[in-house]
Amino acid sequence: MPRLSVRHKGREIALQILYQCDWNTIEDIDKVITEYAIGLASEAIPEDDPALAFGRTRLQGVLTHKAEIDSILKKNAKHWRLDRMANVDKNILRIGAFELCYCPDIPSKVAINEALELAKKFCGGESSAFVNGILDAVLRDRERAEKA
Repeated sequence: MPRLSVRHKGREIALQILYQCDWNTIEDIDKVITEYAIGLASEAIPEDDPALAFGRTRLQGVLTHKAEIDSILKKNAKHWRLDRMANVDKNILRIGAFELCYCPDIPSKVAINEALELAKKFCGGESSAFVNGILDAVLRDRERAEKA
């Protein structure tokens, strides 16, 4: 089994916790991250693991900018309402849109490719094309706005 990069593993952690947030009332993100790290993951993750730290940045970024990210996704998800999307797909899109719009250190192609890898691993067969189409539209819209 290939070894995951620290950042990819961090994105997986963020995705799994965001999914939990959809189903549970989460008031203390640090507590959720700690619980995830020590037991809810398939194997315990040391608290000083760099992947956990990277996952925390993605999780906090998505939650901090959730309203703006959802607005961006609504604008670019033609013929799709967020409330009709599968929760895993929606959270992959949130992570990808966060990286596209708020993380200038992450190349756009990397943000989209990472989202596609998450979709391939955690979703059905058509999800990667769905995620690709919406994130590509987000990227094009962002590039148009920067040129204007």
